[in-house]
Amino acid sequence: MAKPTTLSAPKVGIVSLGCPKALVDSERIITRLRAEGYQIAPDYHGADLVLVNTCGFLDSARKESLDAIGEALNENGKVIVTGCLGAEKDVITREHPGVLAVTGPHQYEQVMEAVHTHLPAPDHPFVALVPDSGIRLTPRHYAYLKISEGCNNRCSFCIIPSLRGDLASRRIDAVLREAEQLRDAGVRELLVISQDTSAYGLDVRYAPYEWKGRLRETRFRDLCEGLGELGIWVRLHYVYPYPHVDDVIPMMADGRILPYLDIPFQHASANVLRAMRRPANEEKTLKRIEAWRRDVPDLAIRSSFIVGFPGETEEDFSRLLDWMSEAKIDRAGCFRYENVTGAASADLPGQVPEEVKDERWKRFMELQAQISDKRSRGMIGRTLDVIIDEVDDEGAVGRSKADAPEIDGTVFIDNGQQLKPGDIVRARITDADEYDLWGDI
Repeated sequence: MAKPTTLSAPKVGIVSLGCPKALVDSERIITRLRAEGYQIAPDYHGADLVLVNTCGFLDSARKESLDAIGEALNENGKVIVTGCLGAEKDVITREHPGVLAVTGPHQYEQVMEAVHTHLPAPDHPFVALVPDSGIRLTPRHYAYLKISEGCNNRCSFCIIPSLRGDLASRRIDAVLREAEQLRDAGVRELLVISQDTSAYGLDVRYAPYEWKGRLRETRFRDLCEGLGELGIWVRLHYVYPYPHVDDVIPMMADGRILPYLDIPFQHASANVLRAMRRPANEEKTLKRIEAWRRDVPDLAIRSSFIVGFPGETEEDFSRLLDWMSEAKIDRAGCFRYENVTGAASADLPGQVPEEVKDERWKRFMELQAQISDKRSRGMIGRTLDVIIDEVDDEGAVGRSKADAPEIDGTVFIDNGQQLKPGDIVRARITDADEYDLWGDI
């Protein structure tokens, strides 16, 4: 009697670089691969082929991507490149002529065609089911929800539109369906991402679609209303402070949406903002922040800033520090300006010396540490909702509503050994530093 044939599926390794939007692209590619019968290899040597999902936003990220491609070629030899840097095929093939194929960002069909060409799909039936929510690279209890691709803004320091194209919003019913599937799969927190979340639907003229027996327009407000009905944490990222953001503040006040806004202000000086090709009415923004916090006292605002932008004077930088002191941004990241290949700002006059960028960066971070420390210590004695990310013998580590994963602070709970990731508990805060909190359930 003949022995039964052992079926082995071809294995693909994944290297995912860059932002959460790129991570979602990697998740979609992995879902397609698994649905067609491929396995995902945990390392180079167990893979029949390696996919490298690149980042190309900054020159430092481009170098990291090129280095990762080189490492994959050295360790495995069969490499397909996709992602933002893939939009510049000649840059990749000039340094790494041995790559098998190069595709741009969110080009899923082209990625699959390249995989099929160099590693054919298994010809036997694949019996393992892929869940409706797809394969995810984040922990089970939180997930990124990408609502659009591309961007219509033309910031002088940014090349995202040239890499990912203009704004292309997903249908609101498709987004809400994916959100519901993620919730049903055990997700307790959704992190809404795009290049410009508050511009959602502008490109499709806010087209309406039916969802749950009701017409909803493809727009920021309707999206938040739909997500707010799911009964889980919903966190908004990359939100520009357009007036219609005001429509979502009441949803935060009544608990449907987390009191958290990730707004990329980038600067506060009108001169620098104009050079960046960004809205330059910082006074109006301060008044809007004040109104938001009046309605939602626990609102946490995260932002990113650039120091050393071409033409930035000491007066401009001082205006930024003064604005930060007034706005009291809860969480802030600061970047030294970097000339990005292909960005209009690279040709601007008044390039700032590196030592000046470093000095301004240090002053910014010192001020932000003071602001964050005061905010954190104001939490001592309060009882906060905390979502648990990790548990070990020493206790649990989680995040408050004011903290997004990977980029913000954490809450350490010494008596949380019995908890599990995804639990949402009430914790009384007993201590704090600039960024993290300590407490007991």
